[in-house]
Amino acid sequence: QLQASGGGLVQAGGSLRLSCTASGFSIEDYAIGWFRQAPGKEREGVSCISSKFGNTDYADSVKGRVTISSNNAKNTVYLQINSLKPEDTAVYYCAADWGSALGPECAPRLYDYWGQGTLVTVSS
Repeated sequence: QLQASGGGLVQAGGSLRLSCTASGFSIEDYAIGWFRQAPGKEREGVSCISSKFGNTDYADSVKGRVTISSNNAKNTVYLQINSLKPEDTAVYYCAADWGSALGPECAPRLYDYWGQGTLVTVSS
């Protein structure tokens, strides 16, 4: 099970840290990704991480503003988002893909196990 949290209402330019806590499995055995879906849009990849190997992947739209990290002891993956923009408004989901290594891309279709989302709203 994956539990996402940390969303909320924030002004443009602000920051948020989202958390994705896994239970029932170790995040080191899975690639973990953060995805988002804005109203009327398709779900898209934001960032993915292999907690075992330490490599990461970022969408071009968030590079430089987003940092993904993991705390294996807490079995949690974090997504730090800085310089938030109104276009970052979306429901953010975390998901797991079996296998410790990252796949060829950080894409929703490659991830099998999904948590519930957490809503991020950025006001202008």
